[in-house]
Order: sequence, then structure tokens, then C-alpha cells
Amino acid sequence: MSGASGESRPPRVALVTGAARGIGADTVRALCRQGYRVVAVDWCAGGAGPARASGADYPQPEVAALHALRDAHPGQVAAVVADVRDRAALEAAAALAVERFGRLDAAVAAAAVIAGGRPLWETPDPELRTLWEIDVLGVWNTAAATVPRMLGGPDPGGCRFVAVASAAGTRGLFHLAGYGMAKHAVIGLVRGLAADLAGTGVTAVAVSPGSTRTAMLAATAALYGIDDVESFASSQLNGRLIEPSEIAELIAFHCSRAGGVANGSVVSAEGGFRG
Repeated sequence: MSGASGESRPPRVALVTGAARGIGADTVRALCRQGYRVVAVDWCAGGAGPARASGADYPQPEVAALHALRDAHPGQVAAVVADVRDRAALEAAAALAVERFGRLDAAVAAAAVIAGGRPLWETPDPELRTLWEIDVLGVWNTAAATVPRMLGGPDPGGCRFVAVASAAGTRGLFHLAGYGMAKHAVIGLVRGLAADLAGTGVTAVAVSPGSTRTAMLAATAALYGIDDVESFASSQLNGRLIEPSEIAELIAFHCSRAGGVANGSVVSAEGGFRG
């Protein structure tokens, strides 16, 4: 990277949660292609025991996936195993970005789980707490850990916070009231954060995917008793599932200096989602 006078700029640095697979992993790859250094964070709760104990009752990524992502980008990616519910762990990950790479320019809150399959009044309290603590407070914790380091860094005007919301954040979906509540809250969180950041140069945006080919979509299909995730394509005007890499490229743009124009927005990446 170089400025108008030809001087060399240091690489931009990002922190990405939910980084071991899906949209999070592809976001790490997209940022690396653009020359970023990335702290890749995931809870790596693979295996039935930890996943079920967490309330996310479907397969979660193994630590090997996070390490493979790191190893595929030597010198560019630092891998951190941390649960977004743990504010101190996220503080440590954000501190690592500054210690190892010298700065923090962007944060992507992509970590989330899905649960549901029942009407609201039958939803168990532990399931509701898991959705709230991971999908909402996890985003809150990520912002609280990263934004101060952006504000105190060398280029606040180029710093970006991006949260992954969902088509469920702007509409109600059958038997997913808890998940919809969480994603509506993520959008409110981002809008409030953008207002708090007014005048600082740091910006915040929510990117809202439609049906994307991820483990979460497969889990959604299982909740509905659907065998083939391709059936979700019929609910989108583009007539196909979205690939995680497509969402990742959009997120990467919103991590850039140019992406600040979307401050406070919910950026639809729904493929014409019809519900």
C-alpha cells in the first residue's frame, strides 16, 4: 500500500471472530488477499460434548480448522481460541493484534450460533440465553474490546467495525423467534455504536446475509426437518444459495477506508430474500 506521495503504508490489521469456518473464515482469506494482518478468533468447540454444553446442538469447528487457516497464511494470521462470551479473552485478542502487528484497523464480529425449531412460548430458557450471550453479547464484547484500540490507534478515520447480522434481523421467521430477536438486537447495537462513534472517524455497519451455504444453514435445515439446503434457494430472488466467499468480499470492502460511507447502515446481502 502507498500514499499519494509514494510513501509505504503499514499493513492494515483486523480481528475476526467466528473465524474457523464459513463466513468468518472466508473473511479472513479475503482480508489476507488484500494484504491485511488478521487475528482470527474462534471458540473451536468441536465435538459433541463442548457444543452441547454451550447450547449449540450441532457440529462446531475443531481447533485444527483454525490452525489450518493460520498455516495457510504464514506471517499474516494469528490464531486465538476464545469464546466471544468471555470479554477478557477478547480483550487479550485485541491486545495481541496491537502487540504483534502494531495496530488494529478493523473488527468483524461474525461469531454466532443458531437454535430454534419451536414456537416462542415453547423455547427453553437455556437456548434463549445461548442465543443472547453468543449472538448479541458476543458482538457487544467484540466491539467493547476492539473499538478503544481503534480510537487510540494511528488512523481512527480509517477504522471499521462490521457485525454480521441476518435476514432474520429485519423480519420474523417461523420457529426462529429467539434467533430473530438476537439478530434484531445486533442491528440495534450497530446503530447505537455508530451514533456513539460520531465525530471519531471510526464507523460501524451491519452486513445482513440471506441463505448462505454454511454449517449454520445446514443446522437451520435440520430444525425444519429439511434434508437438502438447496431448497432454501427458492426463498431468494437470485434463485440460488449465497456462497460464504461472496459475503466475505462485501465484509472486506466495509473493513476498508472506503467502506466508511456505509456508517450506521444495515447492508443487505440477502440475494432478494423473501422469507
